[in-house]
Amino acid sequence: MKLCVFDFDSTLMDGETIDFFASKLGVEEEVSKITELAMQGKLDFFESLTTRVELLKGLDIKIVDEICKNLPYMSGAYEAIEGLKARGYKVAVFSGGFRNATGFAKDILGYDIDFSNVLHVKDGKLTGLVGGDMMFDFSKGDMIQRLQRFLGVSRKDTVVVGDGANDRSMFAHADLRVAFCAKEILKKEANVIIDKKDMRELLKYV
Repeated sequence: MKLCVFDFDSTLMDGETIDFFASKLGVEEEVSKITELAMQGKLDFFESLTTRVELLKGLDIKIVDEICKNLPYMSGAYEAIEGLKARGYKVAVFSGGFRNATGFAKDILGYDIDFSNVLHVKDGKLTGLVGGDMMFDFSKGDMIQRLQRFLGVSRKDTVVVGDGANDRSMFAHADLRVAFCAKEILKKEANVIIDKKDMRELLKYV
């Protein structure tokens, strides 16, 4: 068995889910700025996540779900996952974003499992609180080791694909490390760099 783990935002999805939410409340610029600094590794991921989600307080969950059902997926994302599965890979998504998005996309893009965060909702609106699987800078590294042990997959049979600083911890546990349209901080940790916005490029390396 082989394992491929993708990041979601700006990797399998063309953009940042939280920015789409923020635009509905008029705080897109503020949220986007924090996201950018976090992906460059200039902000602690946990602090950046909780700060950004706090800015979403009051957003109707129906709007959240509607946005998540209409996200623009990365060109070639479906075909790349299909190609990986044909080559015997189990495909997982680790996202510092939200299950509303990754859970819906799972059925569209065809990956096997997703680990992400959960937005707290009360009376049909976001409370500004968040919890879940991918809250910290170390979360992806921690989860990939647990998944490798569970599936019996070695690092030499593991592929990771991401774009930002919070993907570094999972890059430490895979032999094939793909920086996809990535920040410089992640490119330094990669042994494959793809700068073309087409996920089908990945299939050349597996």
